[in-house]
Amino acid sequence: MTSLDRFSLEGQVAVVTGGGGGLGSAGAQAMAEAGADIVLIARNRAKLEESATAVEKAGRRALILQADVTEEAALADAAVKAKAAFGRVDILFNNAGITNPQTVLDIDPAEFVRIQQVNVVGAYLSLRAFAPAMIERNYGRIINMGSILSARGMANRAAYCASKAGLANLGAACAFEFGPHGITVNTLAATVIVTDLNRELVRTQPELYDGIVRRTPIGRLGEVEDLLGALLFLASPGSRFVTGQTLFVDGGYTAG
Repeated sequence: MTSLDRFSLEGQVAVVTGGGGGLGSAGAQAMAEAGADIVLIARNRAKLEESATAVEKAGRRALILQADVTEEAALADAAVKAKAAFGRVDILFNNAGITNPQTVLDIDPAEFVRIQQVNVVGAYLSLRAFAPAMIERNYGRIINMGSILSARGMANRAAYCASKAGLANLGAACAFEFGPHGITVNTLAATVIVTDLNRELVRTQPELYDGIVRRTPIGRLGEVEDLLGALLFLASPGSRFVTGQTLFVDGGYTAG
């Protein structure tokens, strides 16, 4: 195996939940550029079509599947359709996620539960849908989209903190369960990544985000490009002995 082979995804198939969002779309395009065909899962078809166009421009095939990650039957159906289209699934990028910046006393209990359902239960149901095919082939890469808040608290983010900590520990537990089958499970924990979806929020809450920048050794918020190298590493054969880990891509925010 050459150095390039270690990080190539040629001939592989990657499933991306939240595949119509900023990070999901960018991650899908990056994995396509590395050689993978992509299964895109999200609720918004228009955004899925934009992501699919980027994948196809990279020379790979894209399959659009509209589904809500909190619906077990929809994900089970997506797994059947993915296998029918491509014959295999090698990579699962559990990227679907939501947040609501409210205090623990202000957030409605139903909203608190909804955040757990999307961010944690959605990943769990995706694992149940797609991991069996990986087990059959004794190979797989599962990457959960975490956060610096997987291991840190923050005011006005209680529901999100709880969900991302749960997601990271879910990944660690699955590393033990799936490791004997050649499957690695890791969490990619990012700082604030500025995308088109949150750019206005960053602009209108300077006190919060300036505080994050001051604590970050590299001295800025993250950009989508900052995340892609780590994603490709965890998705690739080169990470075959890395599992159960939370990889922080945060400019050093969690170093102190």
